[in-house]
Amino acid sequence: MKNSLGPKIFLISAMAALVLLFFILDLDRYFSFDYLKTALDGVKGYYGQNKALTMAAYMGIYILVTALSLPGAAVMSLAGGALFGLFYGTLLVSFSSTLGATLAFLFSRYVFRDLVQKKLGAKLEAVNRGIETEGGFYLFTLRLVPAFPFFLINLAMGLTPIKTRIFYLVSQAGMLPATLVFVNAGTALAQIDSPSGILSPGLMISFALLGLFPFMAKGFASFLRQRKVFSRFPRPGRYDYNLVVIGAGSAGLVAAYIAAAVKAKVALIETDKMGGDCLNTGCVPSKALIAATRLLSRFKRAEEFGFNRASVEFDFAKLMDRVRAVIKKVEPHDSMERYEALGVDCIKGRAHIRSPFEVEVGNRVLTTRNILVATGAKPLVPDLPGLETISYLTSDTIWDIRTLPKRLVVLGAGPIGCELSQCFSRLGSKVTLVQRGGSIMKKEDPDAAAMVLDRLQKEGVRVLLNHAAREIRISGEEKELVCHQGGQEAGIPFDEILIALGRVPTVKGFGLEELGVELDKNAHIQTNAFLQTNFPNIFCSGDVHGRYQFTHTAAHESWYAAVNALFGRFKKFPVDYRTIPWATYTEPEVARVGLNETDAARAGIPYDMVKYNLDDLDRAIADSEDHGFVKVLTVPGKDRILGVTIVGHHAADIMAEFVLAMKHGIGLNKILGTIHIYPTMAEANKYAAGAWKRTHAPKKLLAWVETYHGLMRKEKR
Repeated sequence: MKNSLGPKIFLISAMAALVLLFFILDLDRYFSFDYLKTALDGVKGYYGQNKALTMAAYMGIYILVTALSLPGAAVMSLAGGALFGLFYGTLLVSFSSTLGATLAFLFSRYVFRDLVQKKLGAKLEAVNRGIETEGGFYLFTLRLVPAFPFFLINLAMGLTPIKTRIFYLVSQAGMLPATLVFVNAGTALAQIDSPSGILSPGLMISFALLGLFPFMAKGFASFLRQRKVFSRFPRPGRYDYNLVVIGAGSAGLVAAYIAAAVKAKVALIETDKMGGDCLNTGCVPSKALIAATRLLSRFKRAEEFGFNRASVEFDFAKLMDRVRAVIKKVEPHDSMERYEALGVDCIKGRAHIRSPFEVEVGNRVLTTRNILVATGAKPLVPDLPGLETISYLTSDTIWDIRTLPKRLVVLGAGPIGCELSQCFSRLGSKVTLVQRGGSIMKKEDPDAAAMVLDRLQKEGVRVLLNHAAREIRISGEEKELVCHQGGQEAGIPFDEILIALGRVPTVKGFGLEELGVELDKNAHIQTNAFLQTNFPNIFCSGDVHGRYQFTHTAAHESWYAAVNALFGRFKKFPVDYRTIPWATYTEPEVARVGLNETDAARAGIPYDMVKYNLDDLDRAIADSEDHGFVKVLTVPGKDRILGVTIVGHHAADIMAEFVLAMKHGIGLNKILGTIHIYPTMAEANKYAAGAWKRTHAPKKLLAWVETYHGLMRKEKR
């Protein structure tokens, strides 16, 4: 550490000494407008006899002034015009200012960048992403506005990931217009009597145009990009719709709802069932089954609640009938009738995008200003030898079975695999959960995943970690999944196998390939921060986008996609992903928002951590659910929340307070000061805040207070 700090400390000291010397020796007087006016004739005479030397000295001084961020660059630019004329003055000032700026940039990068990124890494994440993608444009914009302190730009950019080559080239180009203005003013220095003369109406108009130029340039560049993208496609004379939405899942429904609410003409096209995966094969049926099996679990735990014994009989087919009944009860929320009443044209059929302005469905061709793709995702089915020879289950098809599997293999230990493994184990299936990696629920912290693993195993689920599936073998009536584990082959017999390896986006079969919509390496539709594809009027949201495959995130994205599609010519909004929560509905539940310890360590983000165990919570004890924890990560030394993981009874419900706090910048001190109803599970949030407060108590102040109280006990009256 000392070796790495030594050169930096020396460099800072040297720079500080030079700056200090500049002011101690009163050298700044030589960079005033008045001095320039008086010395100009003498310097011109010297220049006439020593042109090369004068130019070299001028460049050296200019570079040094700029590198040290000293005042005087403006006067030096004027002097360049006055001495060397417009052409040579512009040439010398352009290269001198850029070289000096780059030296200041490199100084800031070498000395301060690592420290700043380490301390403010989370806050700067969005800035870093923006600089990496459009840093050149940001810098160009700043350089074109001469009123903005250039020395601050040099130092600030050194703290970002922008490449030195890009910084130099963009700075050279961006400062050139301002250089021309100043050097041109310098050529007329003899006619300017005071610094205020520089701000003549003509020059003021020039600076105003410079300020507007970046926006004009960006708009022109956007126009050229759109012209190029749309050049192959004729625009309709008029449009049938402002927005056509493809897919009536959570993402599509919300987008259509918003468009209709703001009185846009919108069409919603669905090839299958309204409500998409969430209603028909995902959230709703799985939570209905989880509710039933939790009741069954309570009967099995009767002795914990003081009963001698309890039992319940059930018919699996009847349980599955209830799941369908729940879907039917929720269906009206997502029905065609409801959305048509809201003003949405609901169309049944398969959509095909013929152009950025045309969507074909059945025998109709709809013309539209904007298209939103919300086609969702489908279960990932691996290329597993032998799988094609059997009838396997996925999260889409498991709701169709009417007979409880005696032996069920679940391939994949993510949220879907863990939830359904627990459900079917509670119903009486002999469940084997197979995971290729060394842990279940790999997106969660190890301590959270370990609690779920322990519960699954106690309830009879056989969990096989580090087992890589290789093939399906069939021998007579017997089926088995063959896995490799530690160089050994293991066969797992089953009656039914559930493939729960995640979901892949639905991007084929409706025109994206022919149109040329770009996909990322994982076959998700590639978009910018505004959810636009490479076609500016084609947007997407939800699972097909692939960032977060949650119903609530799809709805969240669709607000941005719909608003940007309909009003983007006036104002576009980048999607805010800062506080996306999610939950896995096993027992215990696992809920999370923001960073966890695993992600923070991977990203090198410093944090303080406090953990409150639910075995101390009165309501959890009363409900015999006294297991789990609330874990909060905060900014070191502060109460600002970076992320929360909750494991326990109703974890998803009690997480809402932390989501609200993170969204609106509420710290743990205010959560601690909020009254929570007693006894509730939500009190755990307050106790976690209290645990944080105890670890961050002002020890010195408390020592003084203790002394004060001691004195008060001795005081005589």
